[in-house]
Amino acid sequence: MRAASGTRWKPLAVPPAPAVLLAIALAFLIPGVTGHDPWKTLDLVSIDVAWRMHLTGDWLVPRMAGEIWFEDAPVYHWLAMLFGKTLGRLVPFHDAARLASTLCALTAGGALYLAARASSQPDQRASASAATVLLLAGSVGLFVHAHEAIADMSMLAALALGLAALARSPEDDGILRPVPRALCLGAALGAALNSGGWTVPAALLAGALVALASDSGWRRRRGVATIAGGMLIGLLLATAWPLAMWLRDPTLLESWLRYLLSSHGPAVENLRYYLVTSSWFMWPAWPLALWALWTRSRERLDPSLLVPLAALVAGFSALVLSAPTQDVNLTPLLAPLILIASQGATRMLRGAAAALDWFGLMLFAFFAGVIWLAYVAMLTGVPAQLSRNFLRVTPGFVQPLEPFAIAFSLALLTAWIVVMFGTARGPTRSLLRWTAGATLLWGSFAMLWMPWVNYQRSYRTATLQIKARIPAGASCIAGRNLGNAQRAAFDYHAGIVTRPYDPDRPRACPLLLVQSEPRHEARAPGRGWVMIADASRPGDKSERYRLYRLTE
Repeated sequence: MRAASGTRWKPLAVPPAPAVLLAIALAFLIPGVTGHDPWKTLDLVSIDVAWRMHLTGDWLVPRMAGEIWFEDAPVYHWLAMLFGKTLGRLVPFHDAARLASTLCALTAGGALYLAARASSQPDQRASASAATVLLLAGSVGLFVHAHEAIADMSMLAALALGLAALARSPEDDGILRPVPRALCLGAALGAALNSGGWTVPAALLAGALVALASDSGWRRRRGVATIAGGMLIGLLLATAWPLAMWLRDPTLLESWLRYLLSSHGPAVENLRYYLVTSSWFMWPAWPLALWALWTRSRERLDPSLLVPLAALVAGFSALVLSAPTQDVNLTPLLAPLILIASQGATRMLRGAAAALDWFGLMLFAFFAGVIWLAYVAMLTGVPAQLSRNFLRVTPGFVQPLEPFAIAFSLALLTAWIVVMFGTARGPTRSLLRWTAGATLLWGSFAMLWMPWVNYQRSYRTATLQIKARIPAGASCIAGRNLGNAQRAAFDYHAGIVTRPYDPDRPRACPLLLVQSEPRHEARAPGRGWVMIADASRPGDKSERYRLYRLTE
């Protein structure tokens, strides 16, 4: 079949060219990162920490709603603050701050691309390097988290950079010479130690030790000097922030170390949680990683397989032993898993590739259709029952007509059709189709449903309603039952910073903000308290905020 110009239609090449991979990555990352208020939980907390740094100019000690926040070390918050300061006049601060996650995701994708290219055989370099970007953009766990302001995105970028520096010994024709490798490894280690937790530092140290043990090139003078230089640079960078805290106030360093060395739950329960969560969070990378380990069982001592495997095992072990049970904590471990999985993607059996193709086609086509049908229902009221279901969840919501969102979503749909039916055969075709479907699903959701989701998830209206009822001249407000996300929301949107409620000294703070469930009857916290404000998010059945004033 020939086109009107007389030239034959050329199918999309596989593996995709770097420019095509970048376009896919941007199509996945850009929708949803801006255009909505901060959401519960980590997105709100990280944005408020960066906002506090911006307001006070104190970048040294992270604070959330006025209180010291050591759950995440400050590297990501510094980056988010810089984006907010630089672009805050063009877009809202929270939208600009989230671009830190976009930068981290692009950095991770680029580092993994180079790492796979350096460690693969010449005939598999193009396919393996392309597979890393496709696997990262197609990971189920990043559908939402890549578009939030979360410190784990900086840890993902740090681990990917460190693995790129360890991808091939300096004795070989690698991607980096010894000095840039040492700088890259040092920057990754320093950023990881100052981003929070033991996961990434443990993974990088394990990867470096295994590289020395398994590759004779690393044990030569240039290799040892590269790793030693990287570790020294990383140590210097990692100690800079704790040292600065100690110079300001030694108790700050003590508090941070106390939190860093604390345990979060029994290891057995953590192991069960992370194994179950990994099954969907790390899809489709983990089946391909298992396939790579199986097909390369005779080559299991190959550094290109052993180094990321050691990093994965060490990072996962540190996660189980020290981290709280949150799915987002698995984000950095996508880097070593994807490096392993990229080697399985180039060896995928035809039946497995067809199964992934079929599953992705049915899954993404169905849910993309649901997204469009629901959007039409919200916009036109037809089908009526579907429209009523959405209004029942968000009473008072009116879906705006946004031509750009419709045009962008239609462009994604067109691109997906081209990829599904106009792609040449190749070892990564099924993976390309999966990632195209993931991009279609997330992009359509983010562009078409974002006003509806933001209407019910934003705290802006509720916090401003409470702020409007605060008496003039109020000196302080106490808080009771407020979670971290809620405290961050009141601080960011309304400038309301609460202090802990002391029932023995109620007059110390004559205003009290209480969080409760909507079905619970409003009950005064004690004698003399009168409710002066009552607010909640539209359709929220779990949170209500009531402001009381002490009159006696």
